[in-house]
Amino acid sequence: MSAMTVRPVNRDLTVGVPYVTRVEGHGNIKVRVQNGVLEEVKFEVPESPRFFEAMLRGRSYAEASHITSRVCGICAVGHATASLKASEAALGVQPSDQTVLLRKLIFDGEIIESHVLHFYFLVAPDALGVGSVIPLASTHPDVVIRALRLKKLGNDIAGILAGRKIHPISMVVNGFTHLPRESELKELKQRLEGAIPDLRATVELFQSVSLPDFQRETEYLALHKPGEYAFYDGDIASSDGGITPAAQYRRVVKEKVVPHSTAKHCWSQRDSYMVGALARFNVNHQQLRPLARQAAEALGLRAPSYNPFLNSVAQIVETAEAIEDAIETIDALLTRGIRVEDSRVQVKAGLGVGAVEVPRGTLYHEYELDEKGRIVAANLVIPTGQNMANLEADMRAIVPTLLDRPQPEIELMLEMLVRAYDPCISCSVH
Repeated sequence: MSAMTVRPVNRDLTVGVPYVTRVEGHGNIKVRVQNGVLEEVKFEVPESPRFFEAMLRGRSYAEASHITSRVCGICAVGHATASLKASEAALGVQPSDQTVLLRKLIFDGEIIESHVLHFYFLVAPDALGVGSVIPLASTHPDVVIRALRLKKLGNDIAGILAGRKIHPISMVVNGFTHLPRESELKELKQRLEGAIPDLRATVELFQSVSLPDFQRETEYLALHKPGEYAFYDGDIASSDGGITPAAQYRRVVKEKVVPHSTAKHCWSQRDSYMVGALARFNVNHQQLRPLARQAAEALGLRAPSYNPFLNSVAQIVETAEAIEDAIETIDALLTRGIRVEDSRVQVKAGLGVGAVEVPRGTLYHEYELDEKGRIVAANLVIPTGQNMANLEADMRAIVPTLLDRPQPEIELMLEMLVRAYDPCISCSVH
């Protein structure tokens, strides 16, 4: 699609999309234009708050990861990991290298399964001109089978290592209650290596896909750690400059309540910012492994990229990164050997922050513990909530470029923009 430019069009337009499809949760698009002047743009989130912070108060730190993994059925590992890291920071616990490697491997599985779900099942139907993935099962069965195969691989990594494919149970503060067998790790490595042709076929498919050429410069925030493409750990880096320790996230992640959304809006150095795959690519592209670099080059993704529609392309690149990272992590675990470790901790009062990069962006958990290890205060900052203000800013910028198009085409473009962010709307109303 050609580059979008603002064309003066004297037009009245009212857009009301009550349920954006192919996203998690309930979001509404509202746009009003009078005499060619944009009067109103809103992305409404009417879902009820879910009060996870309140649920945590009075509960033991040992229960927190199991409770908060229920925030999301897609990013359950991410919430559990952020929770465990927050508890460990509050208790002054440094988990072993083996624990960190196992967590990173499970995290790779979640990145794979979530990204595949988004770019194949939620975005590809738009690109291929159908309303959902169901028609693709007839017209493109090889594409759907490939997608299911890749997604199953990501889910199976969590199932083997975390004890369950969704809502992990074996991950605990300072360790694991169950460890994988060497044979299971070797089998996973073979499957990951066998997935590389599927990944290359995915890249080839999306090379033929035309996405809207819309550009709006904004700020991107993501965790950054020298020497690796950060998913599990790192400091907060801004594309506008500056590095902030994750424990001081409140300095750069600022929240406010808006009247039309139960999800808060966020800002940092500008009025809004973006988190997620495109933000991570813009901040950390130099840390990508060879397979991911090849995917980015083949797909024409270069940093900095200011096109939010390319978030899906960045997810393909990150899927390549996760596959190669998982293979290397398994090699490291097999070389070290898996052994039972003492995961006991000394309970004390403290304050801790856990930050991780879940598929949709940077996730923060902050807990304050009393001397018995009970949570007296908690704060959760969800990636989709962080993206809401930036999504609306993109809408305000793109609508004037669309006014000479038929209304159904305008509505489709706005829905595609929402889907590009891969929102998890229910999770955002924490």
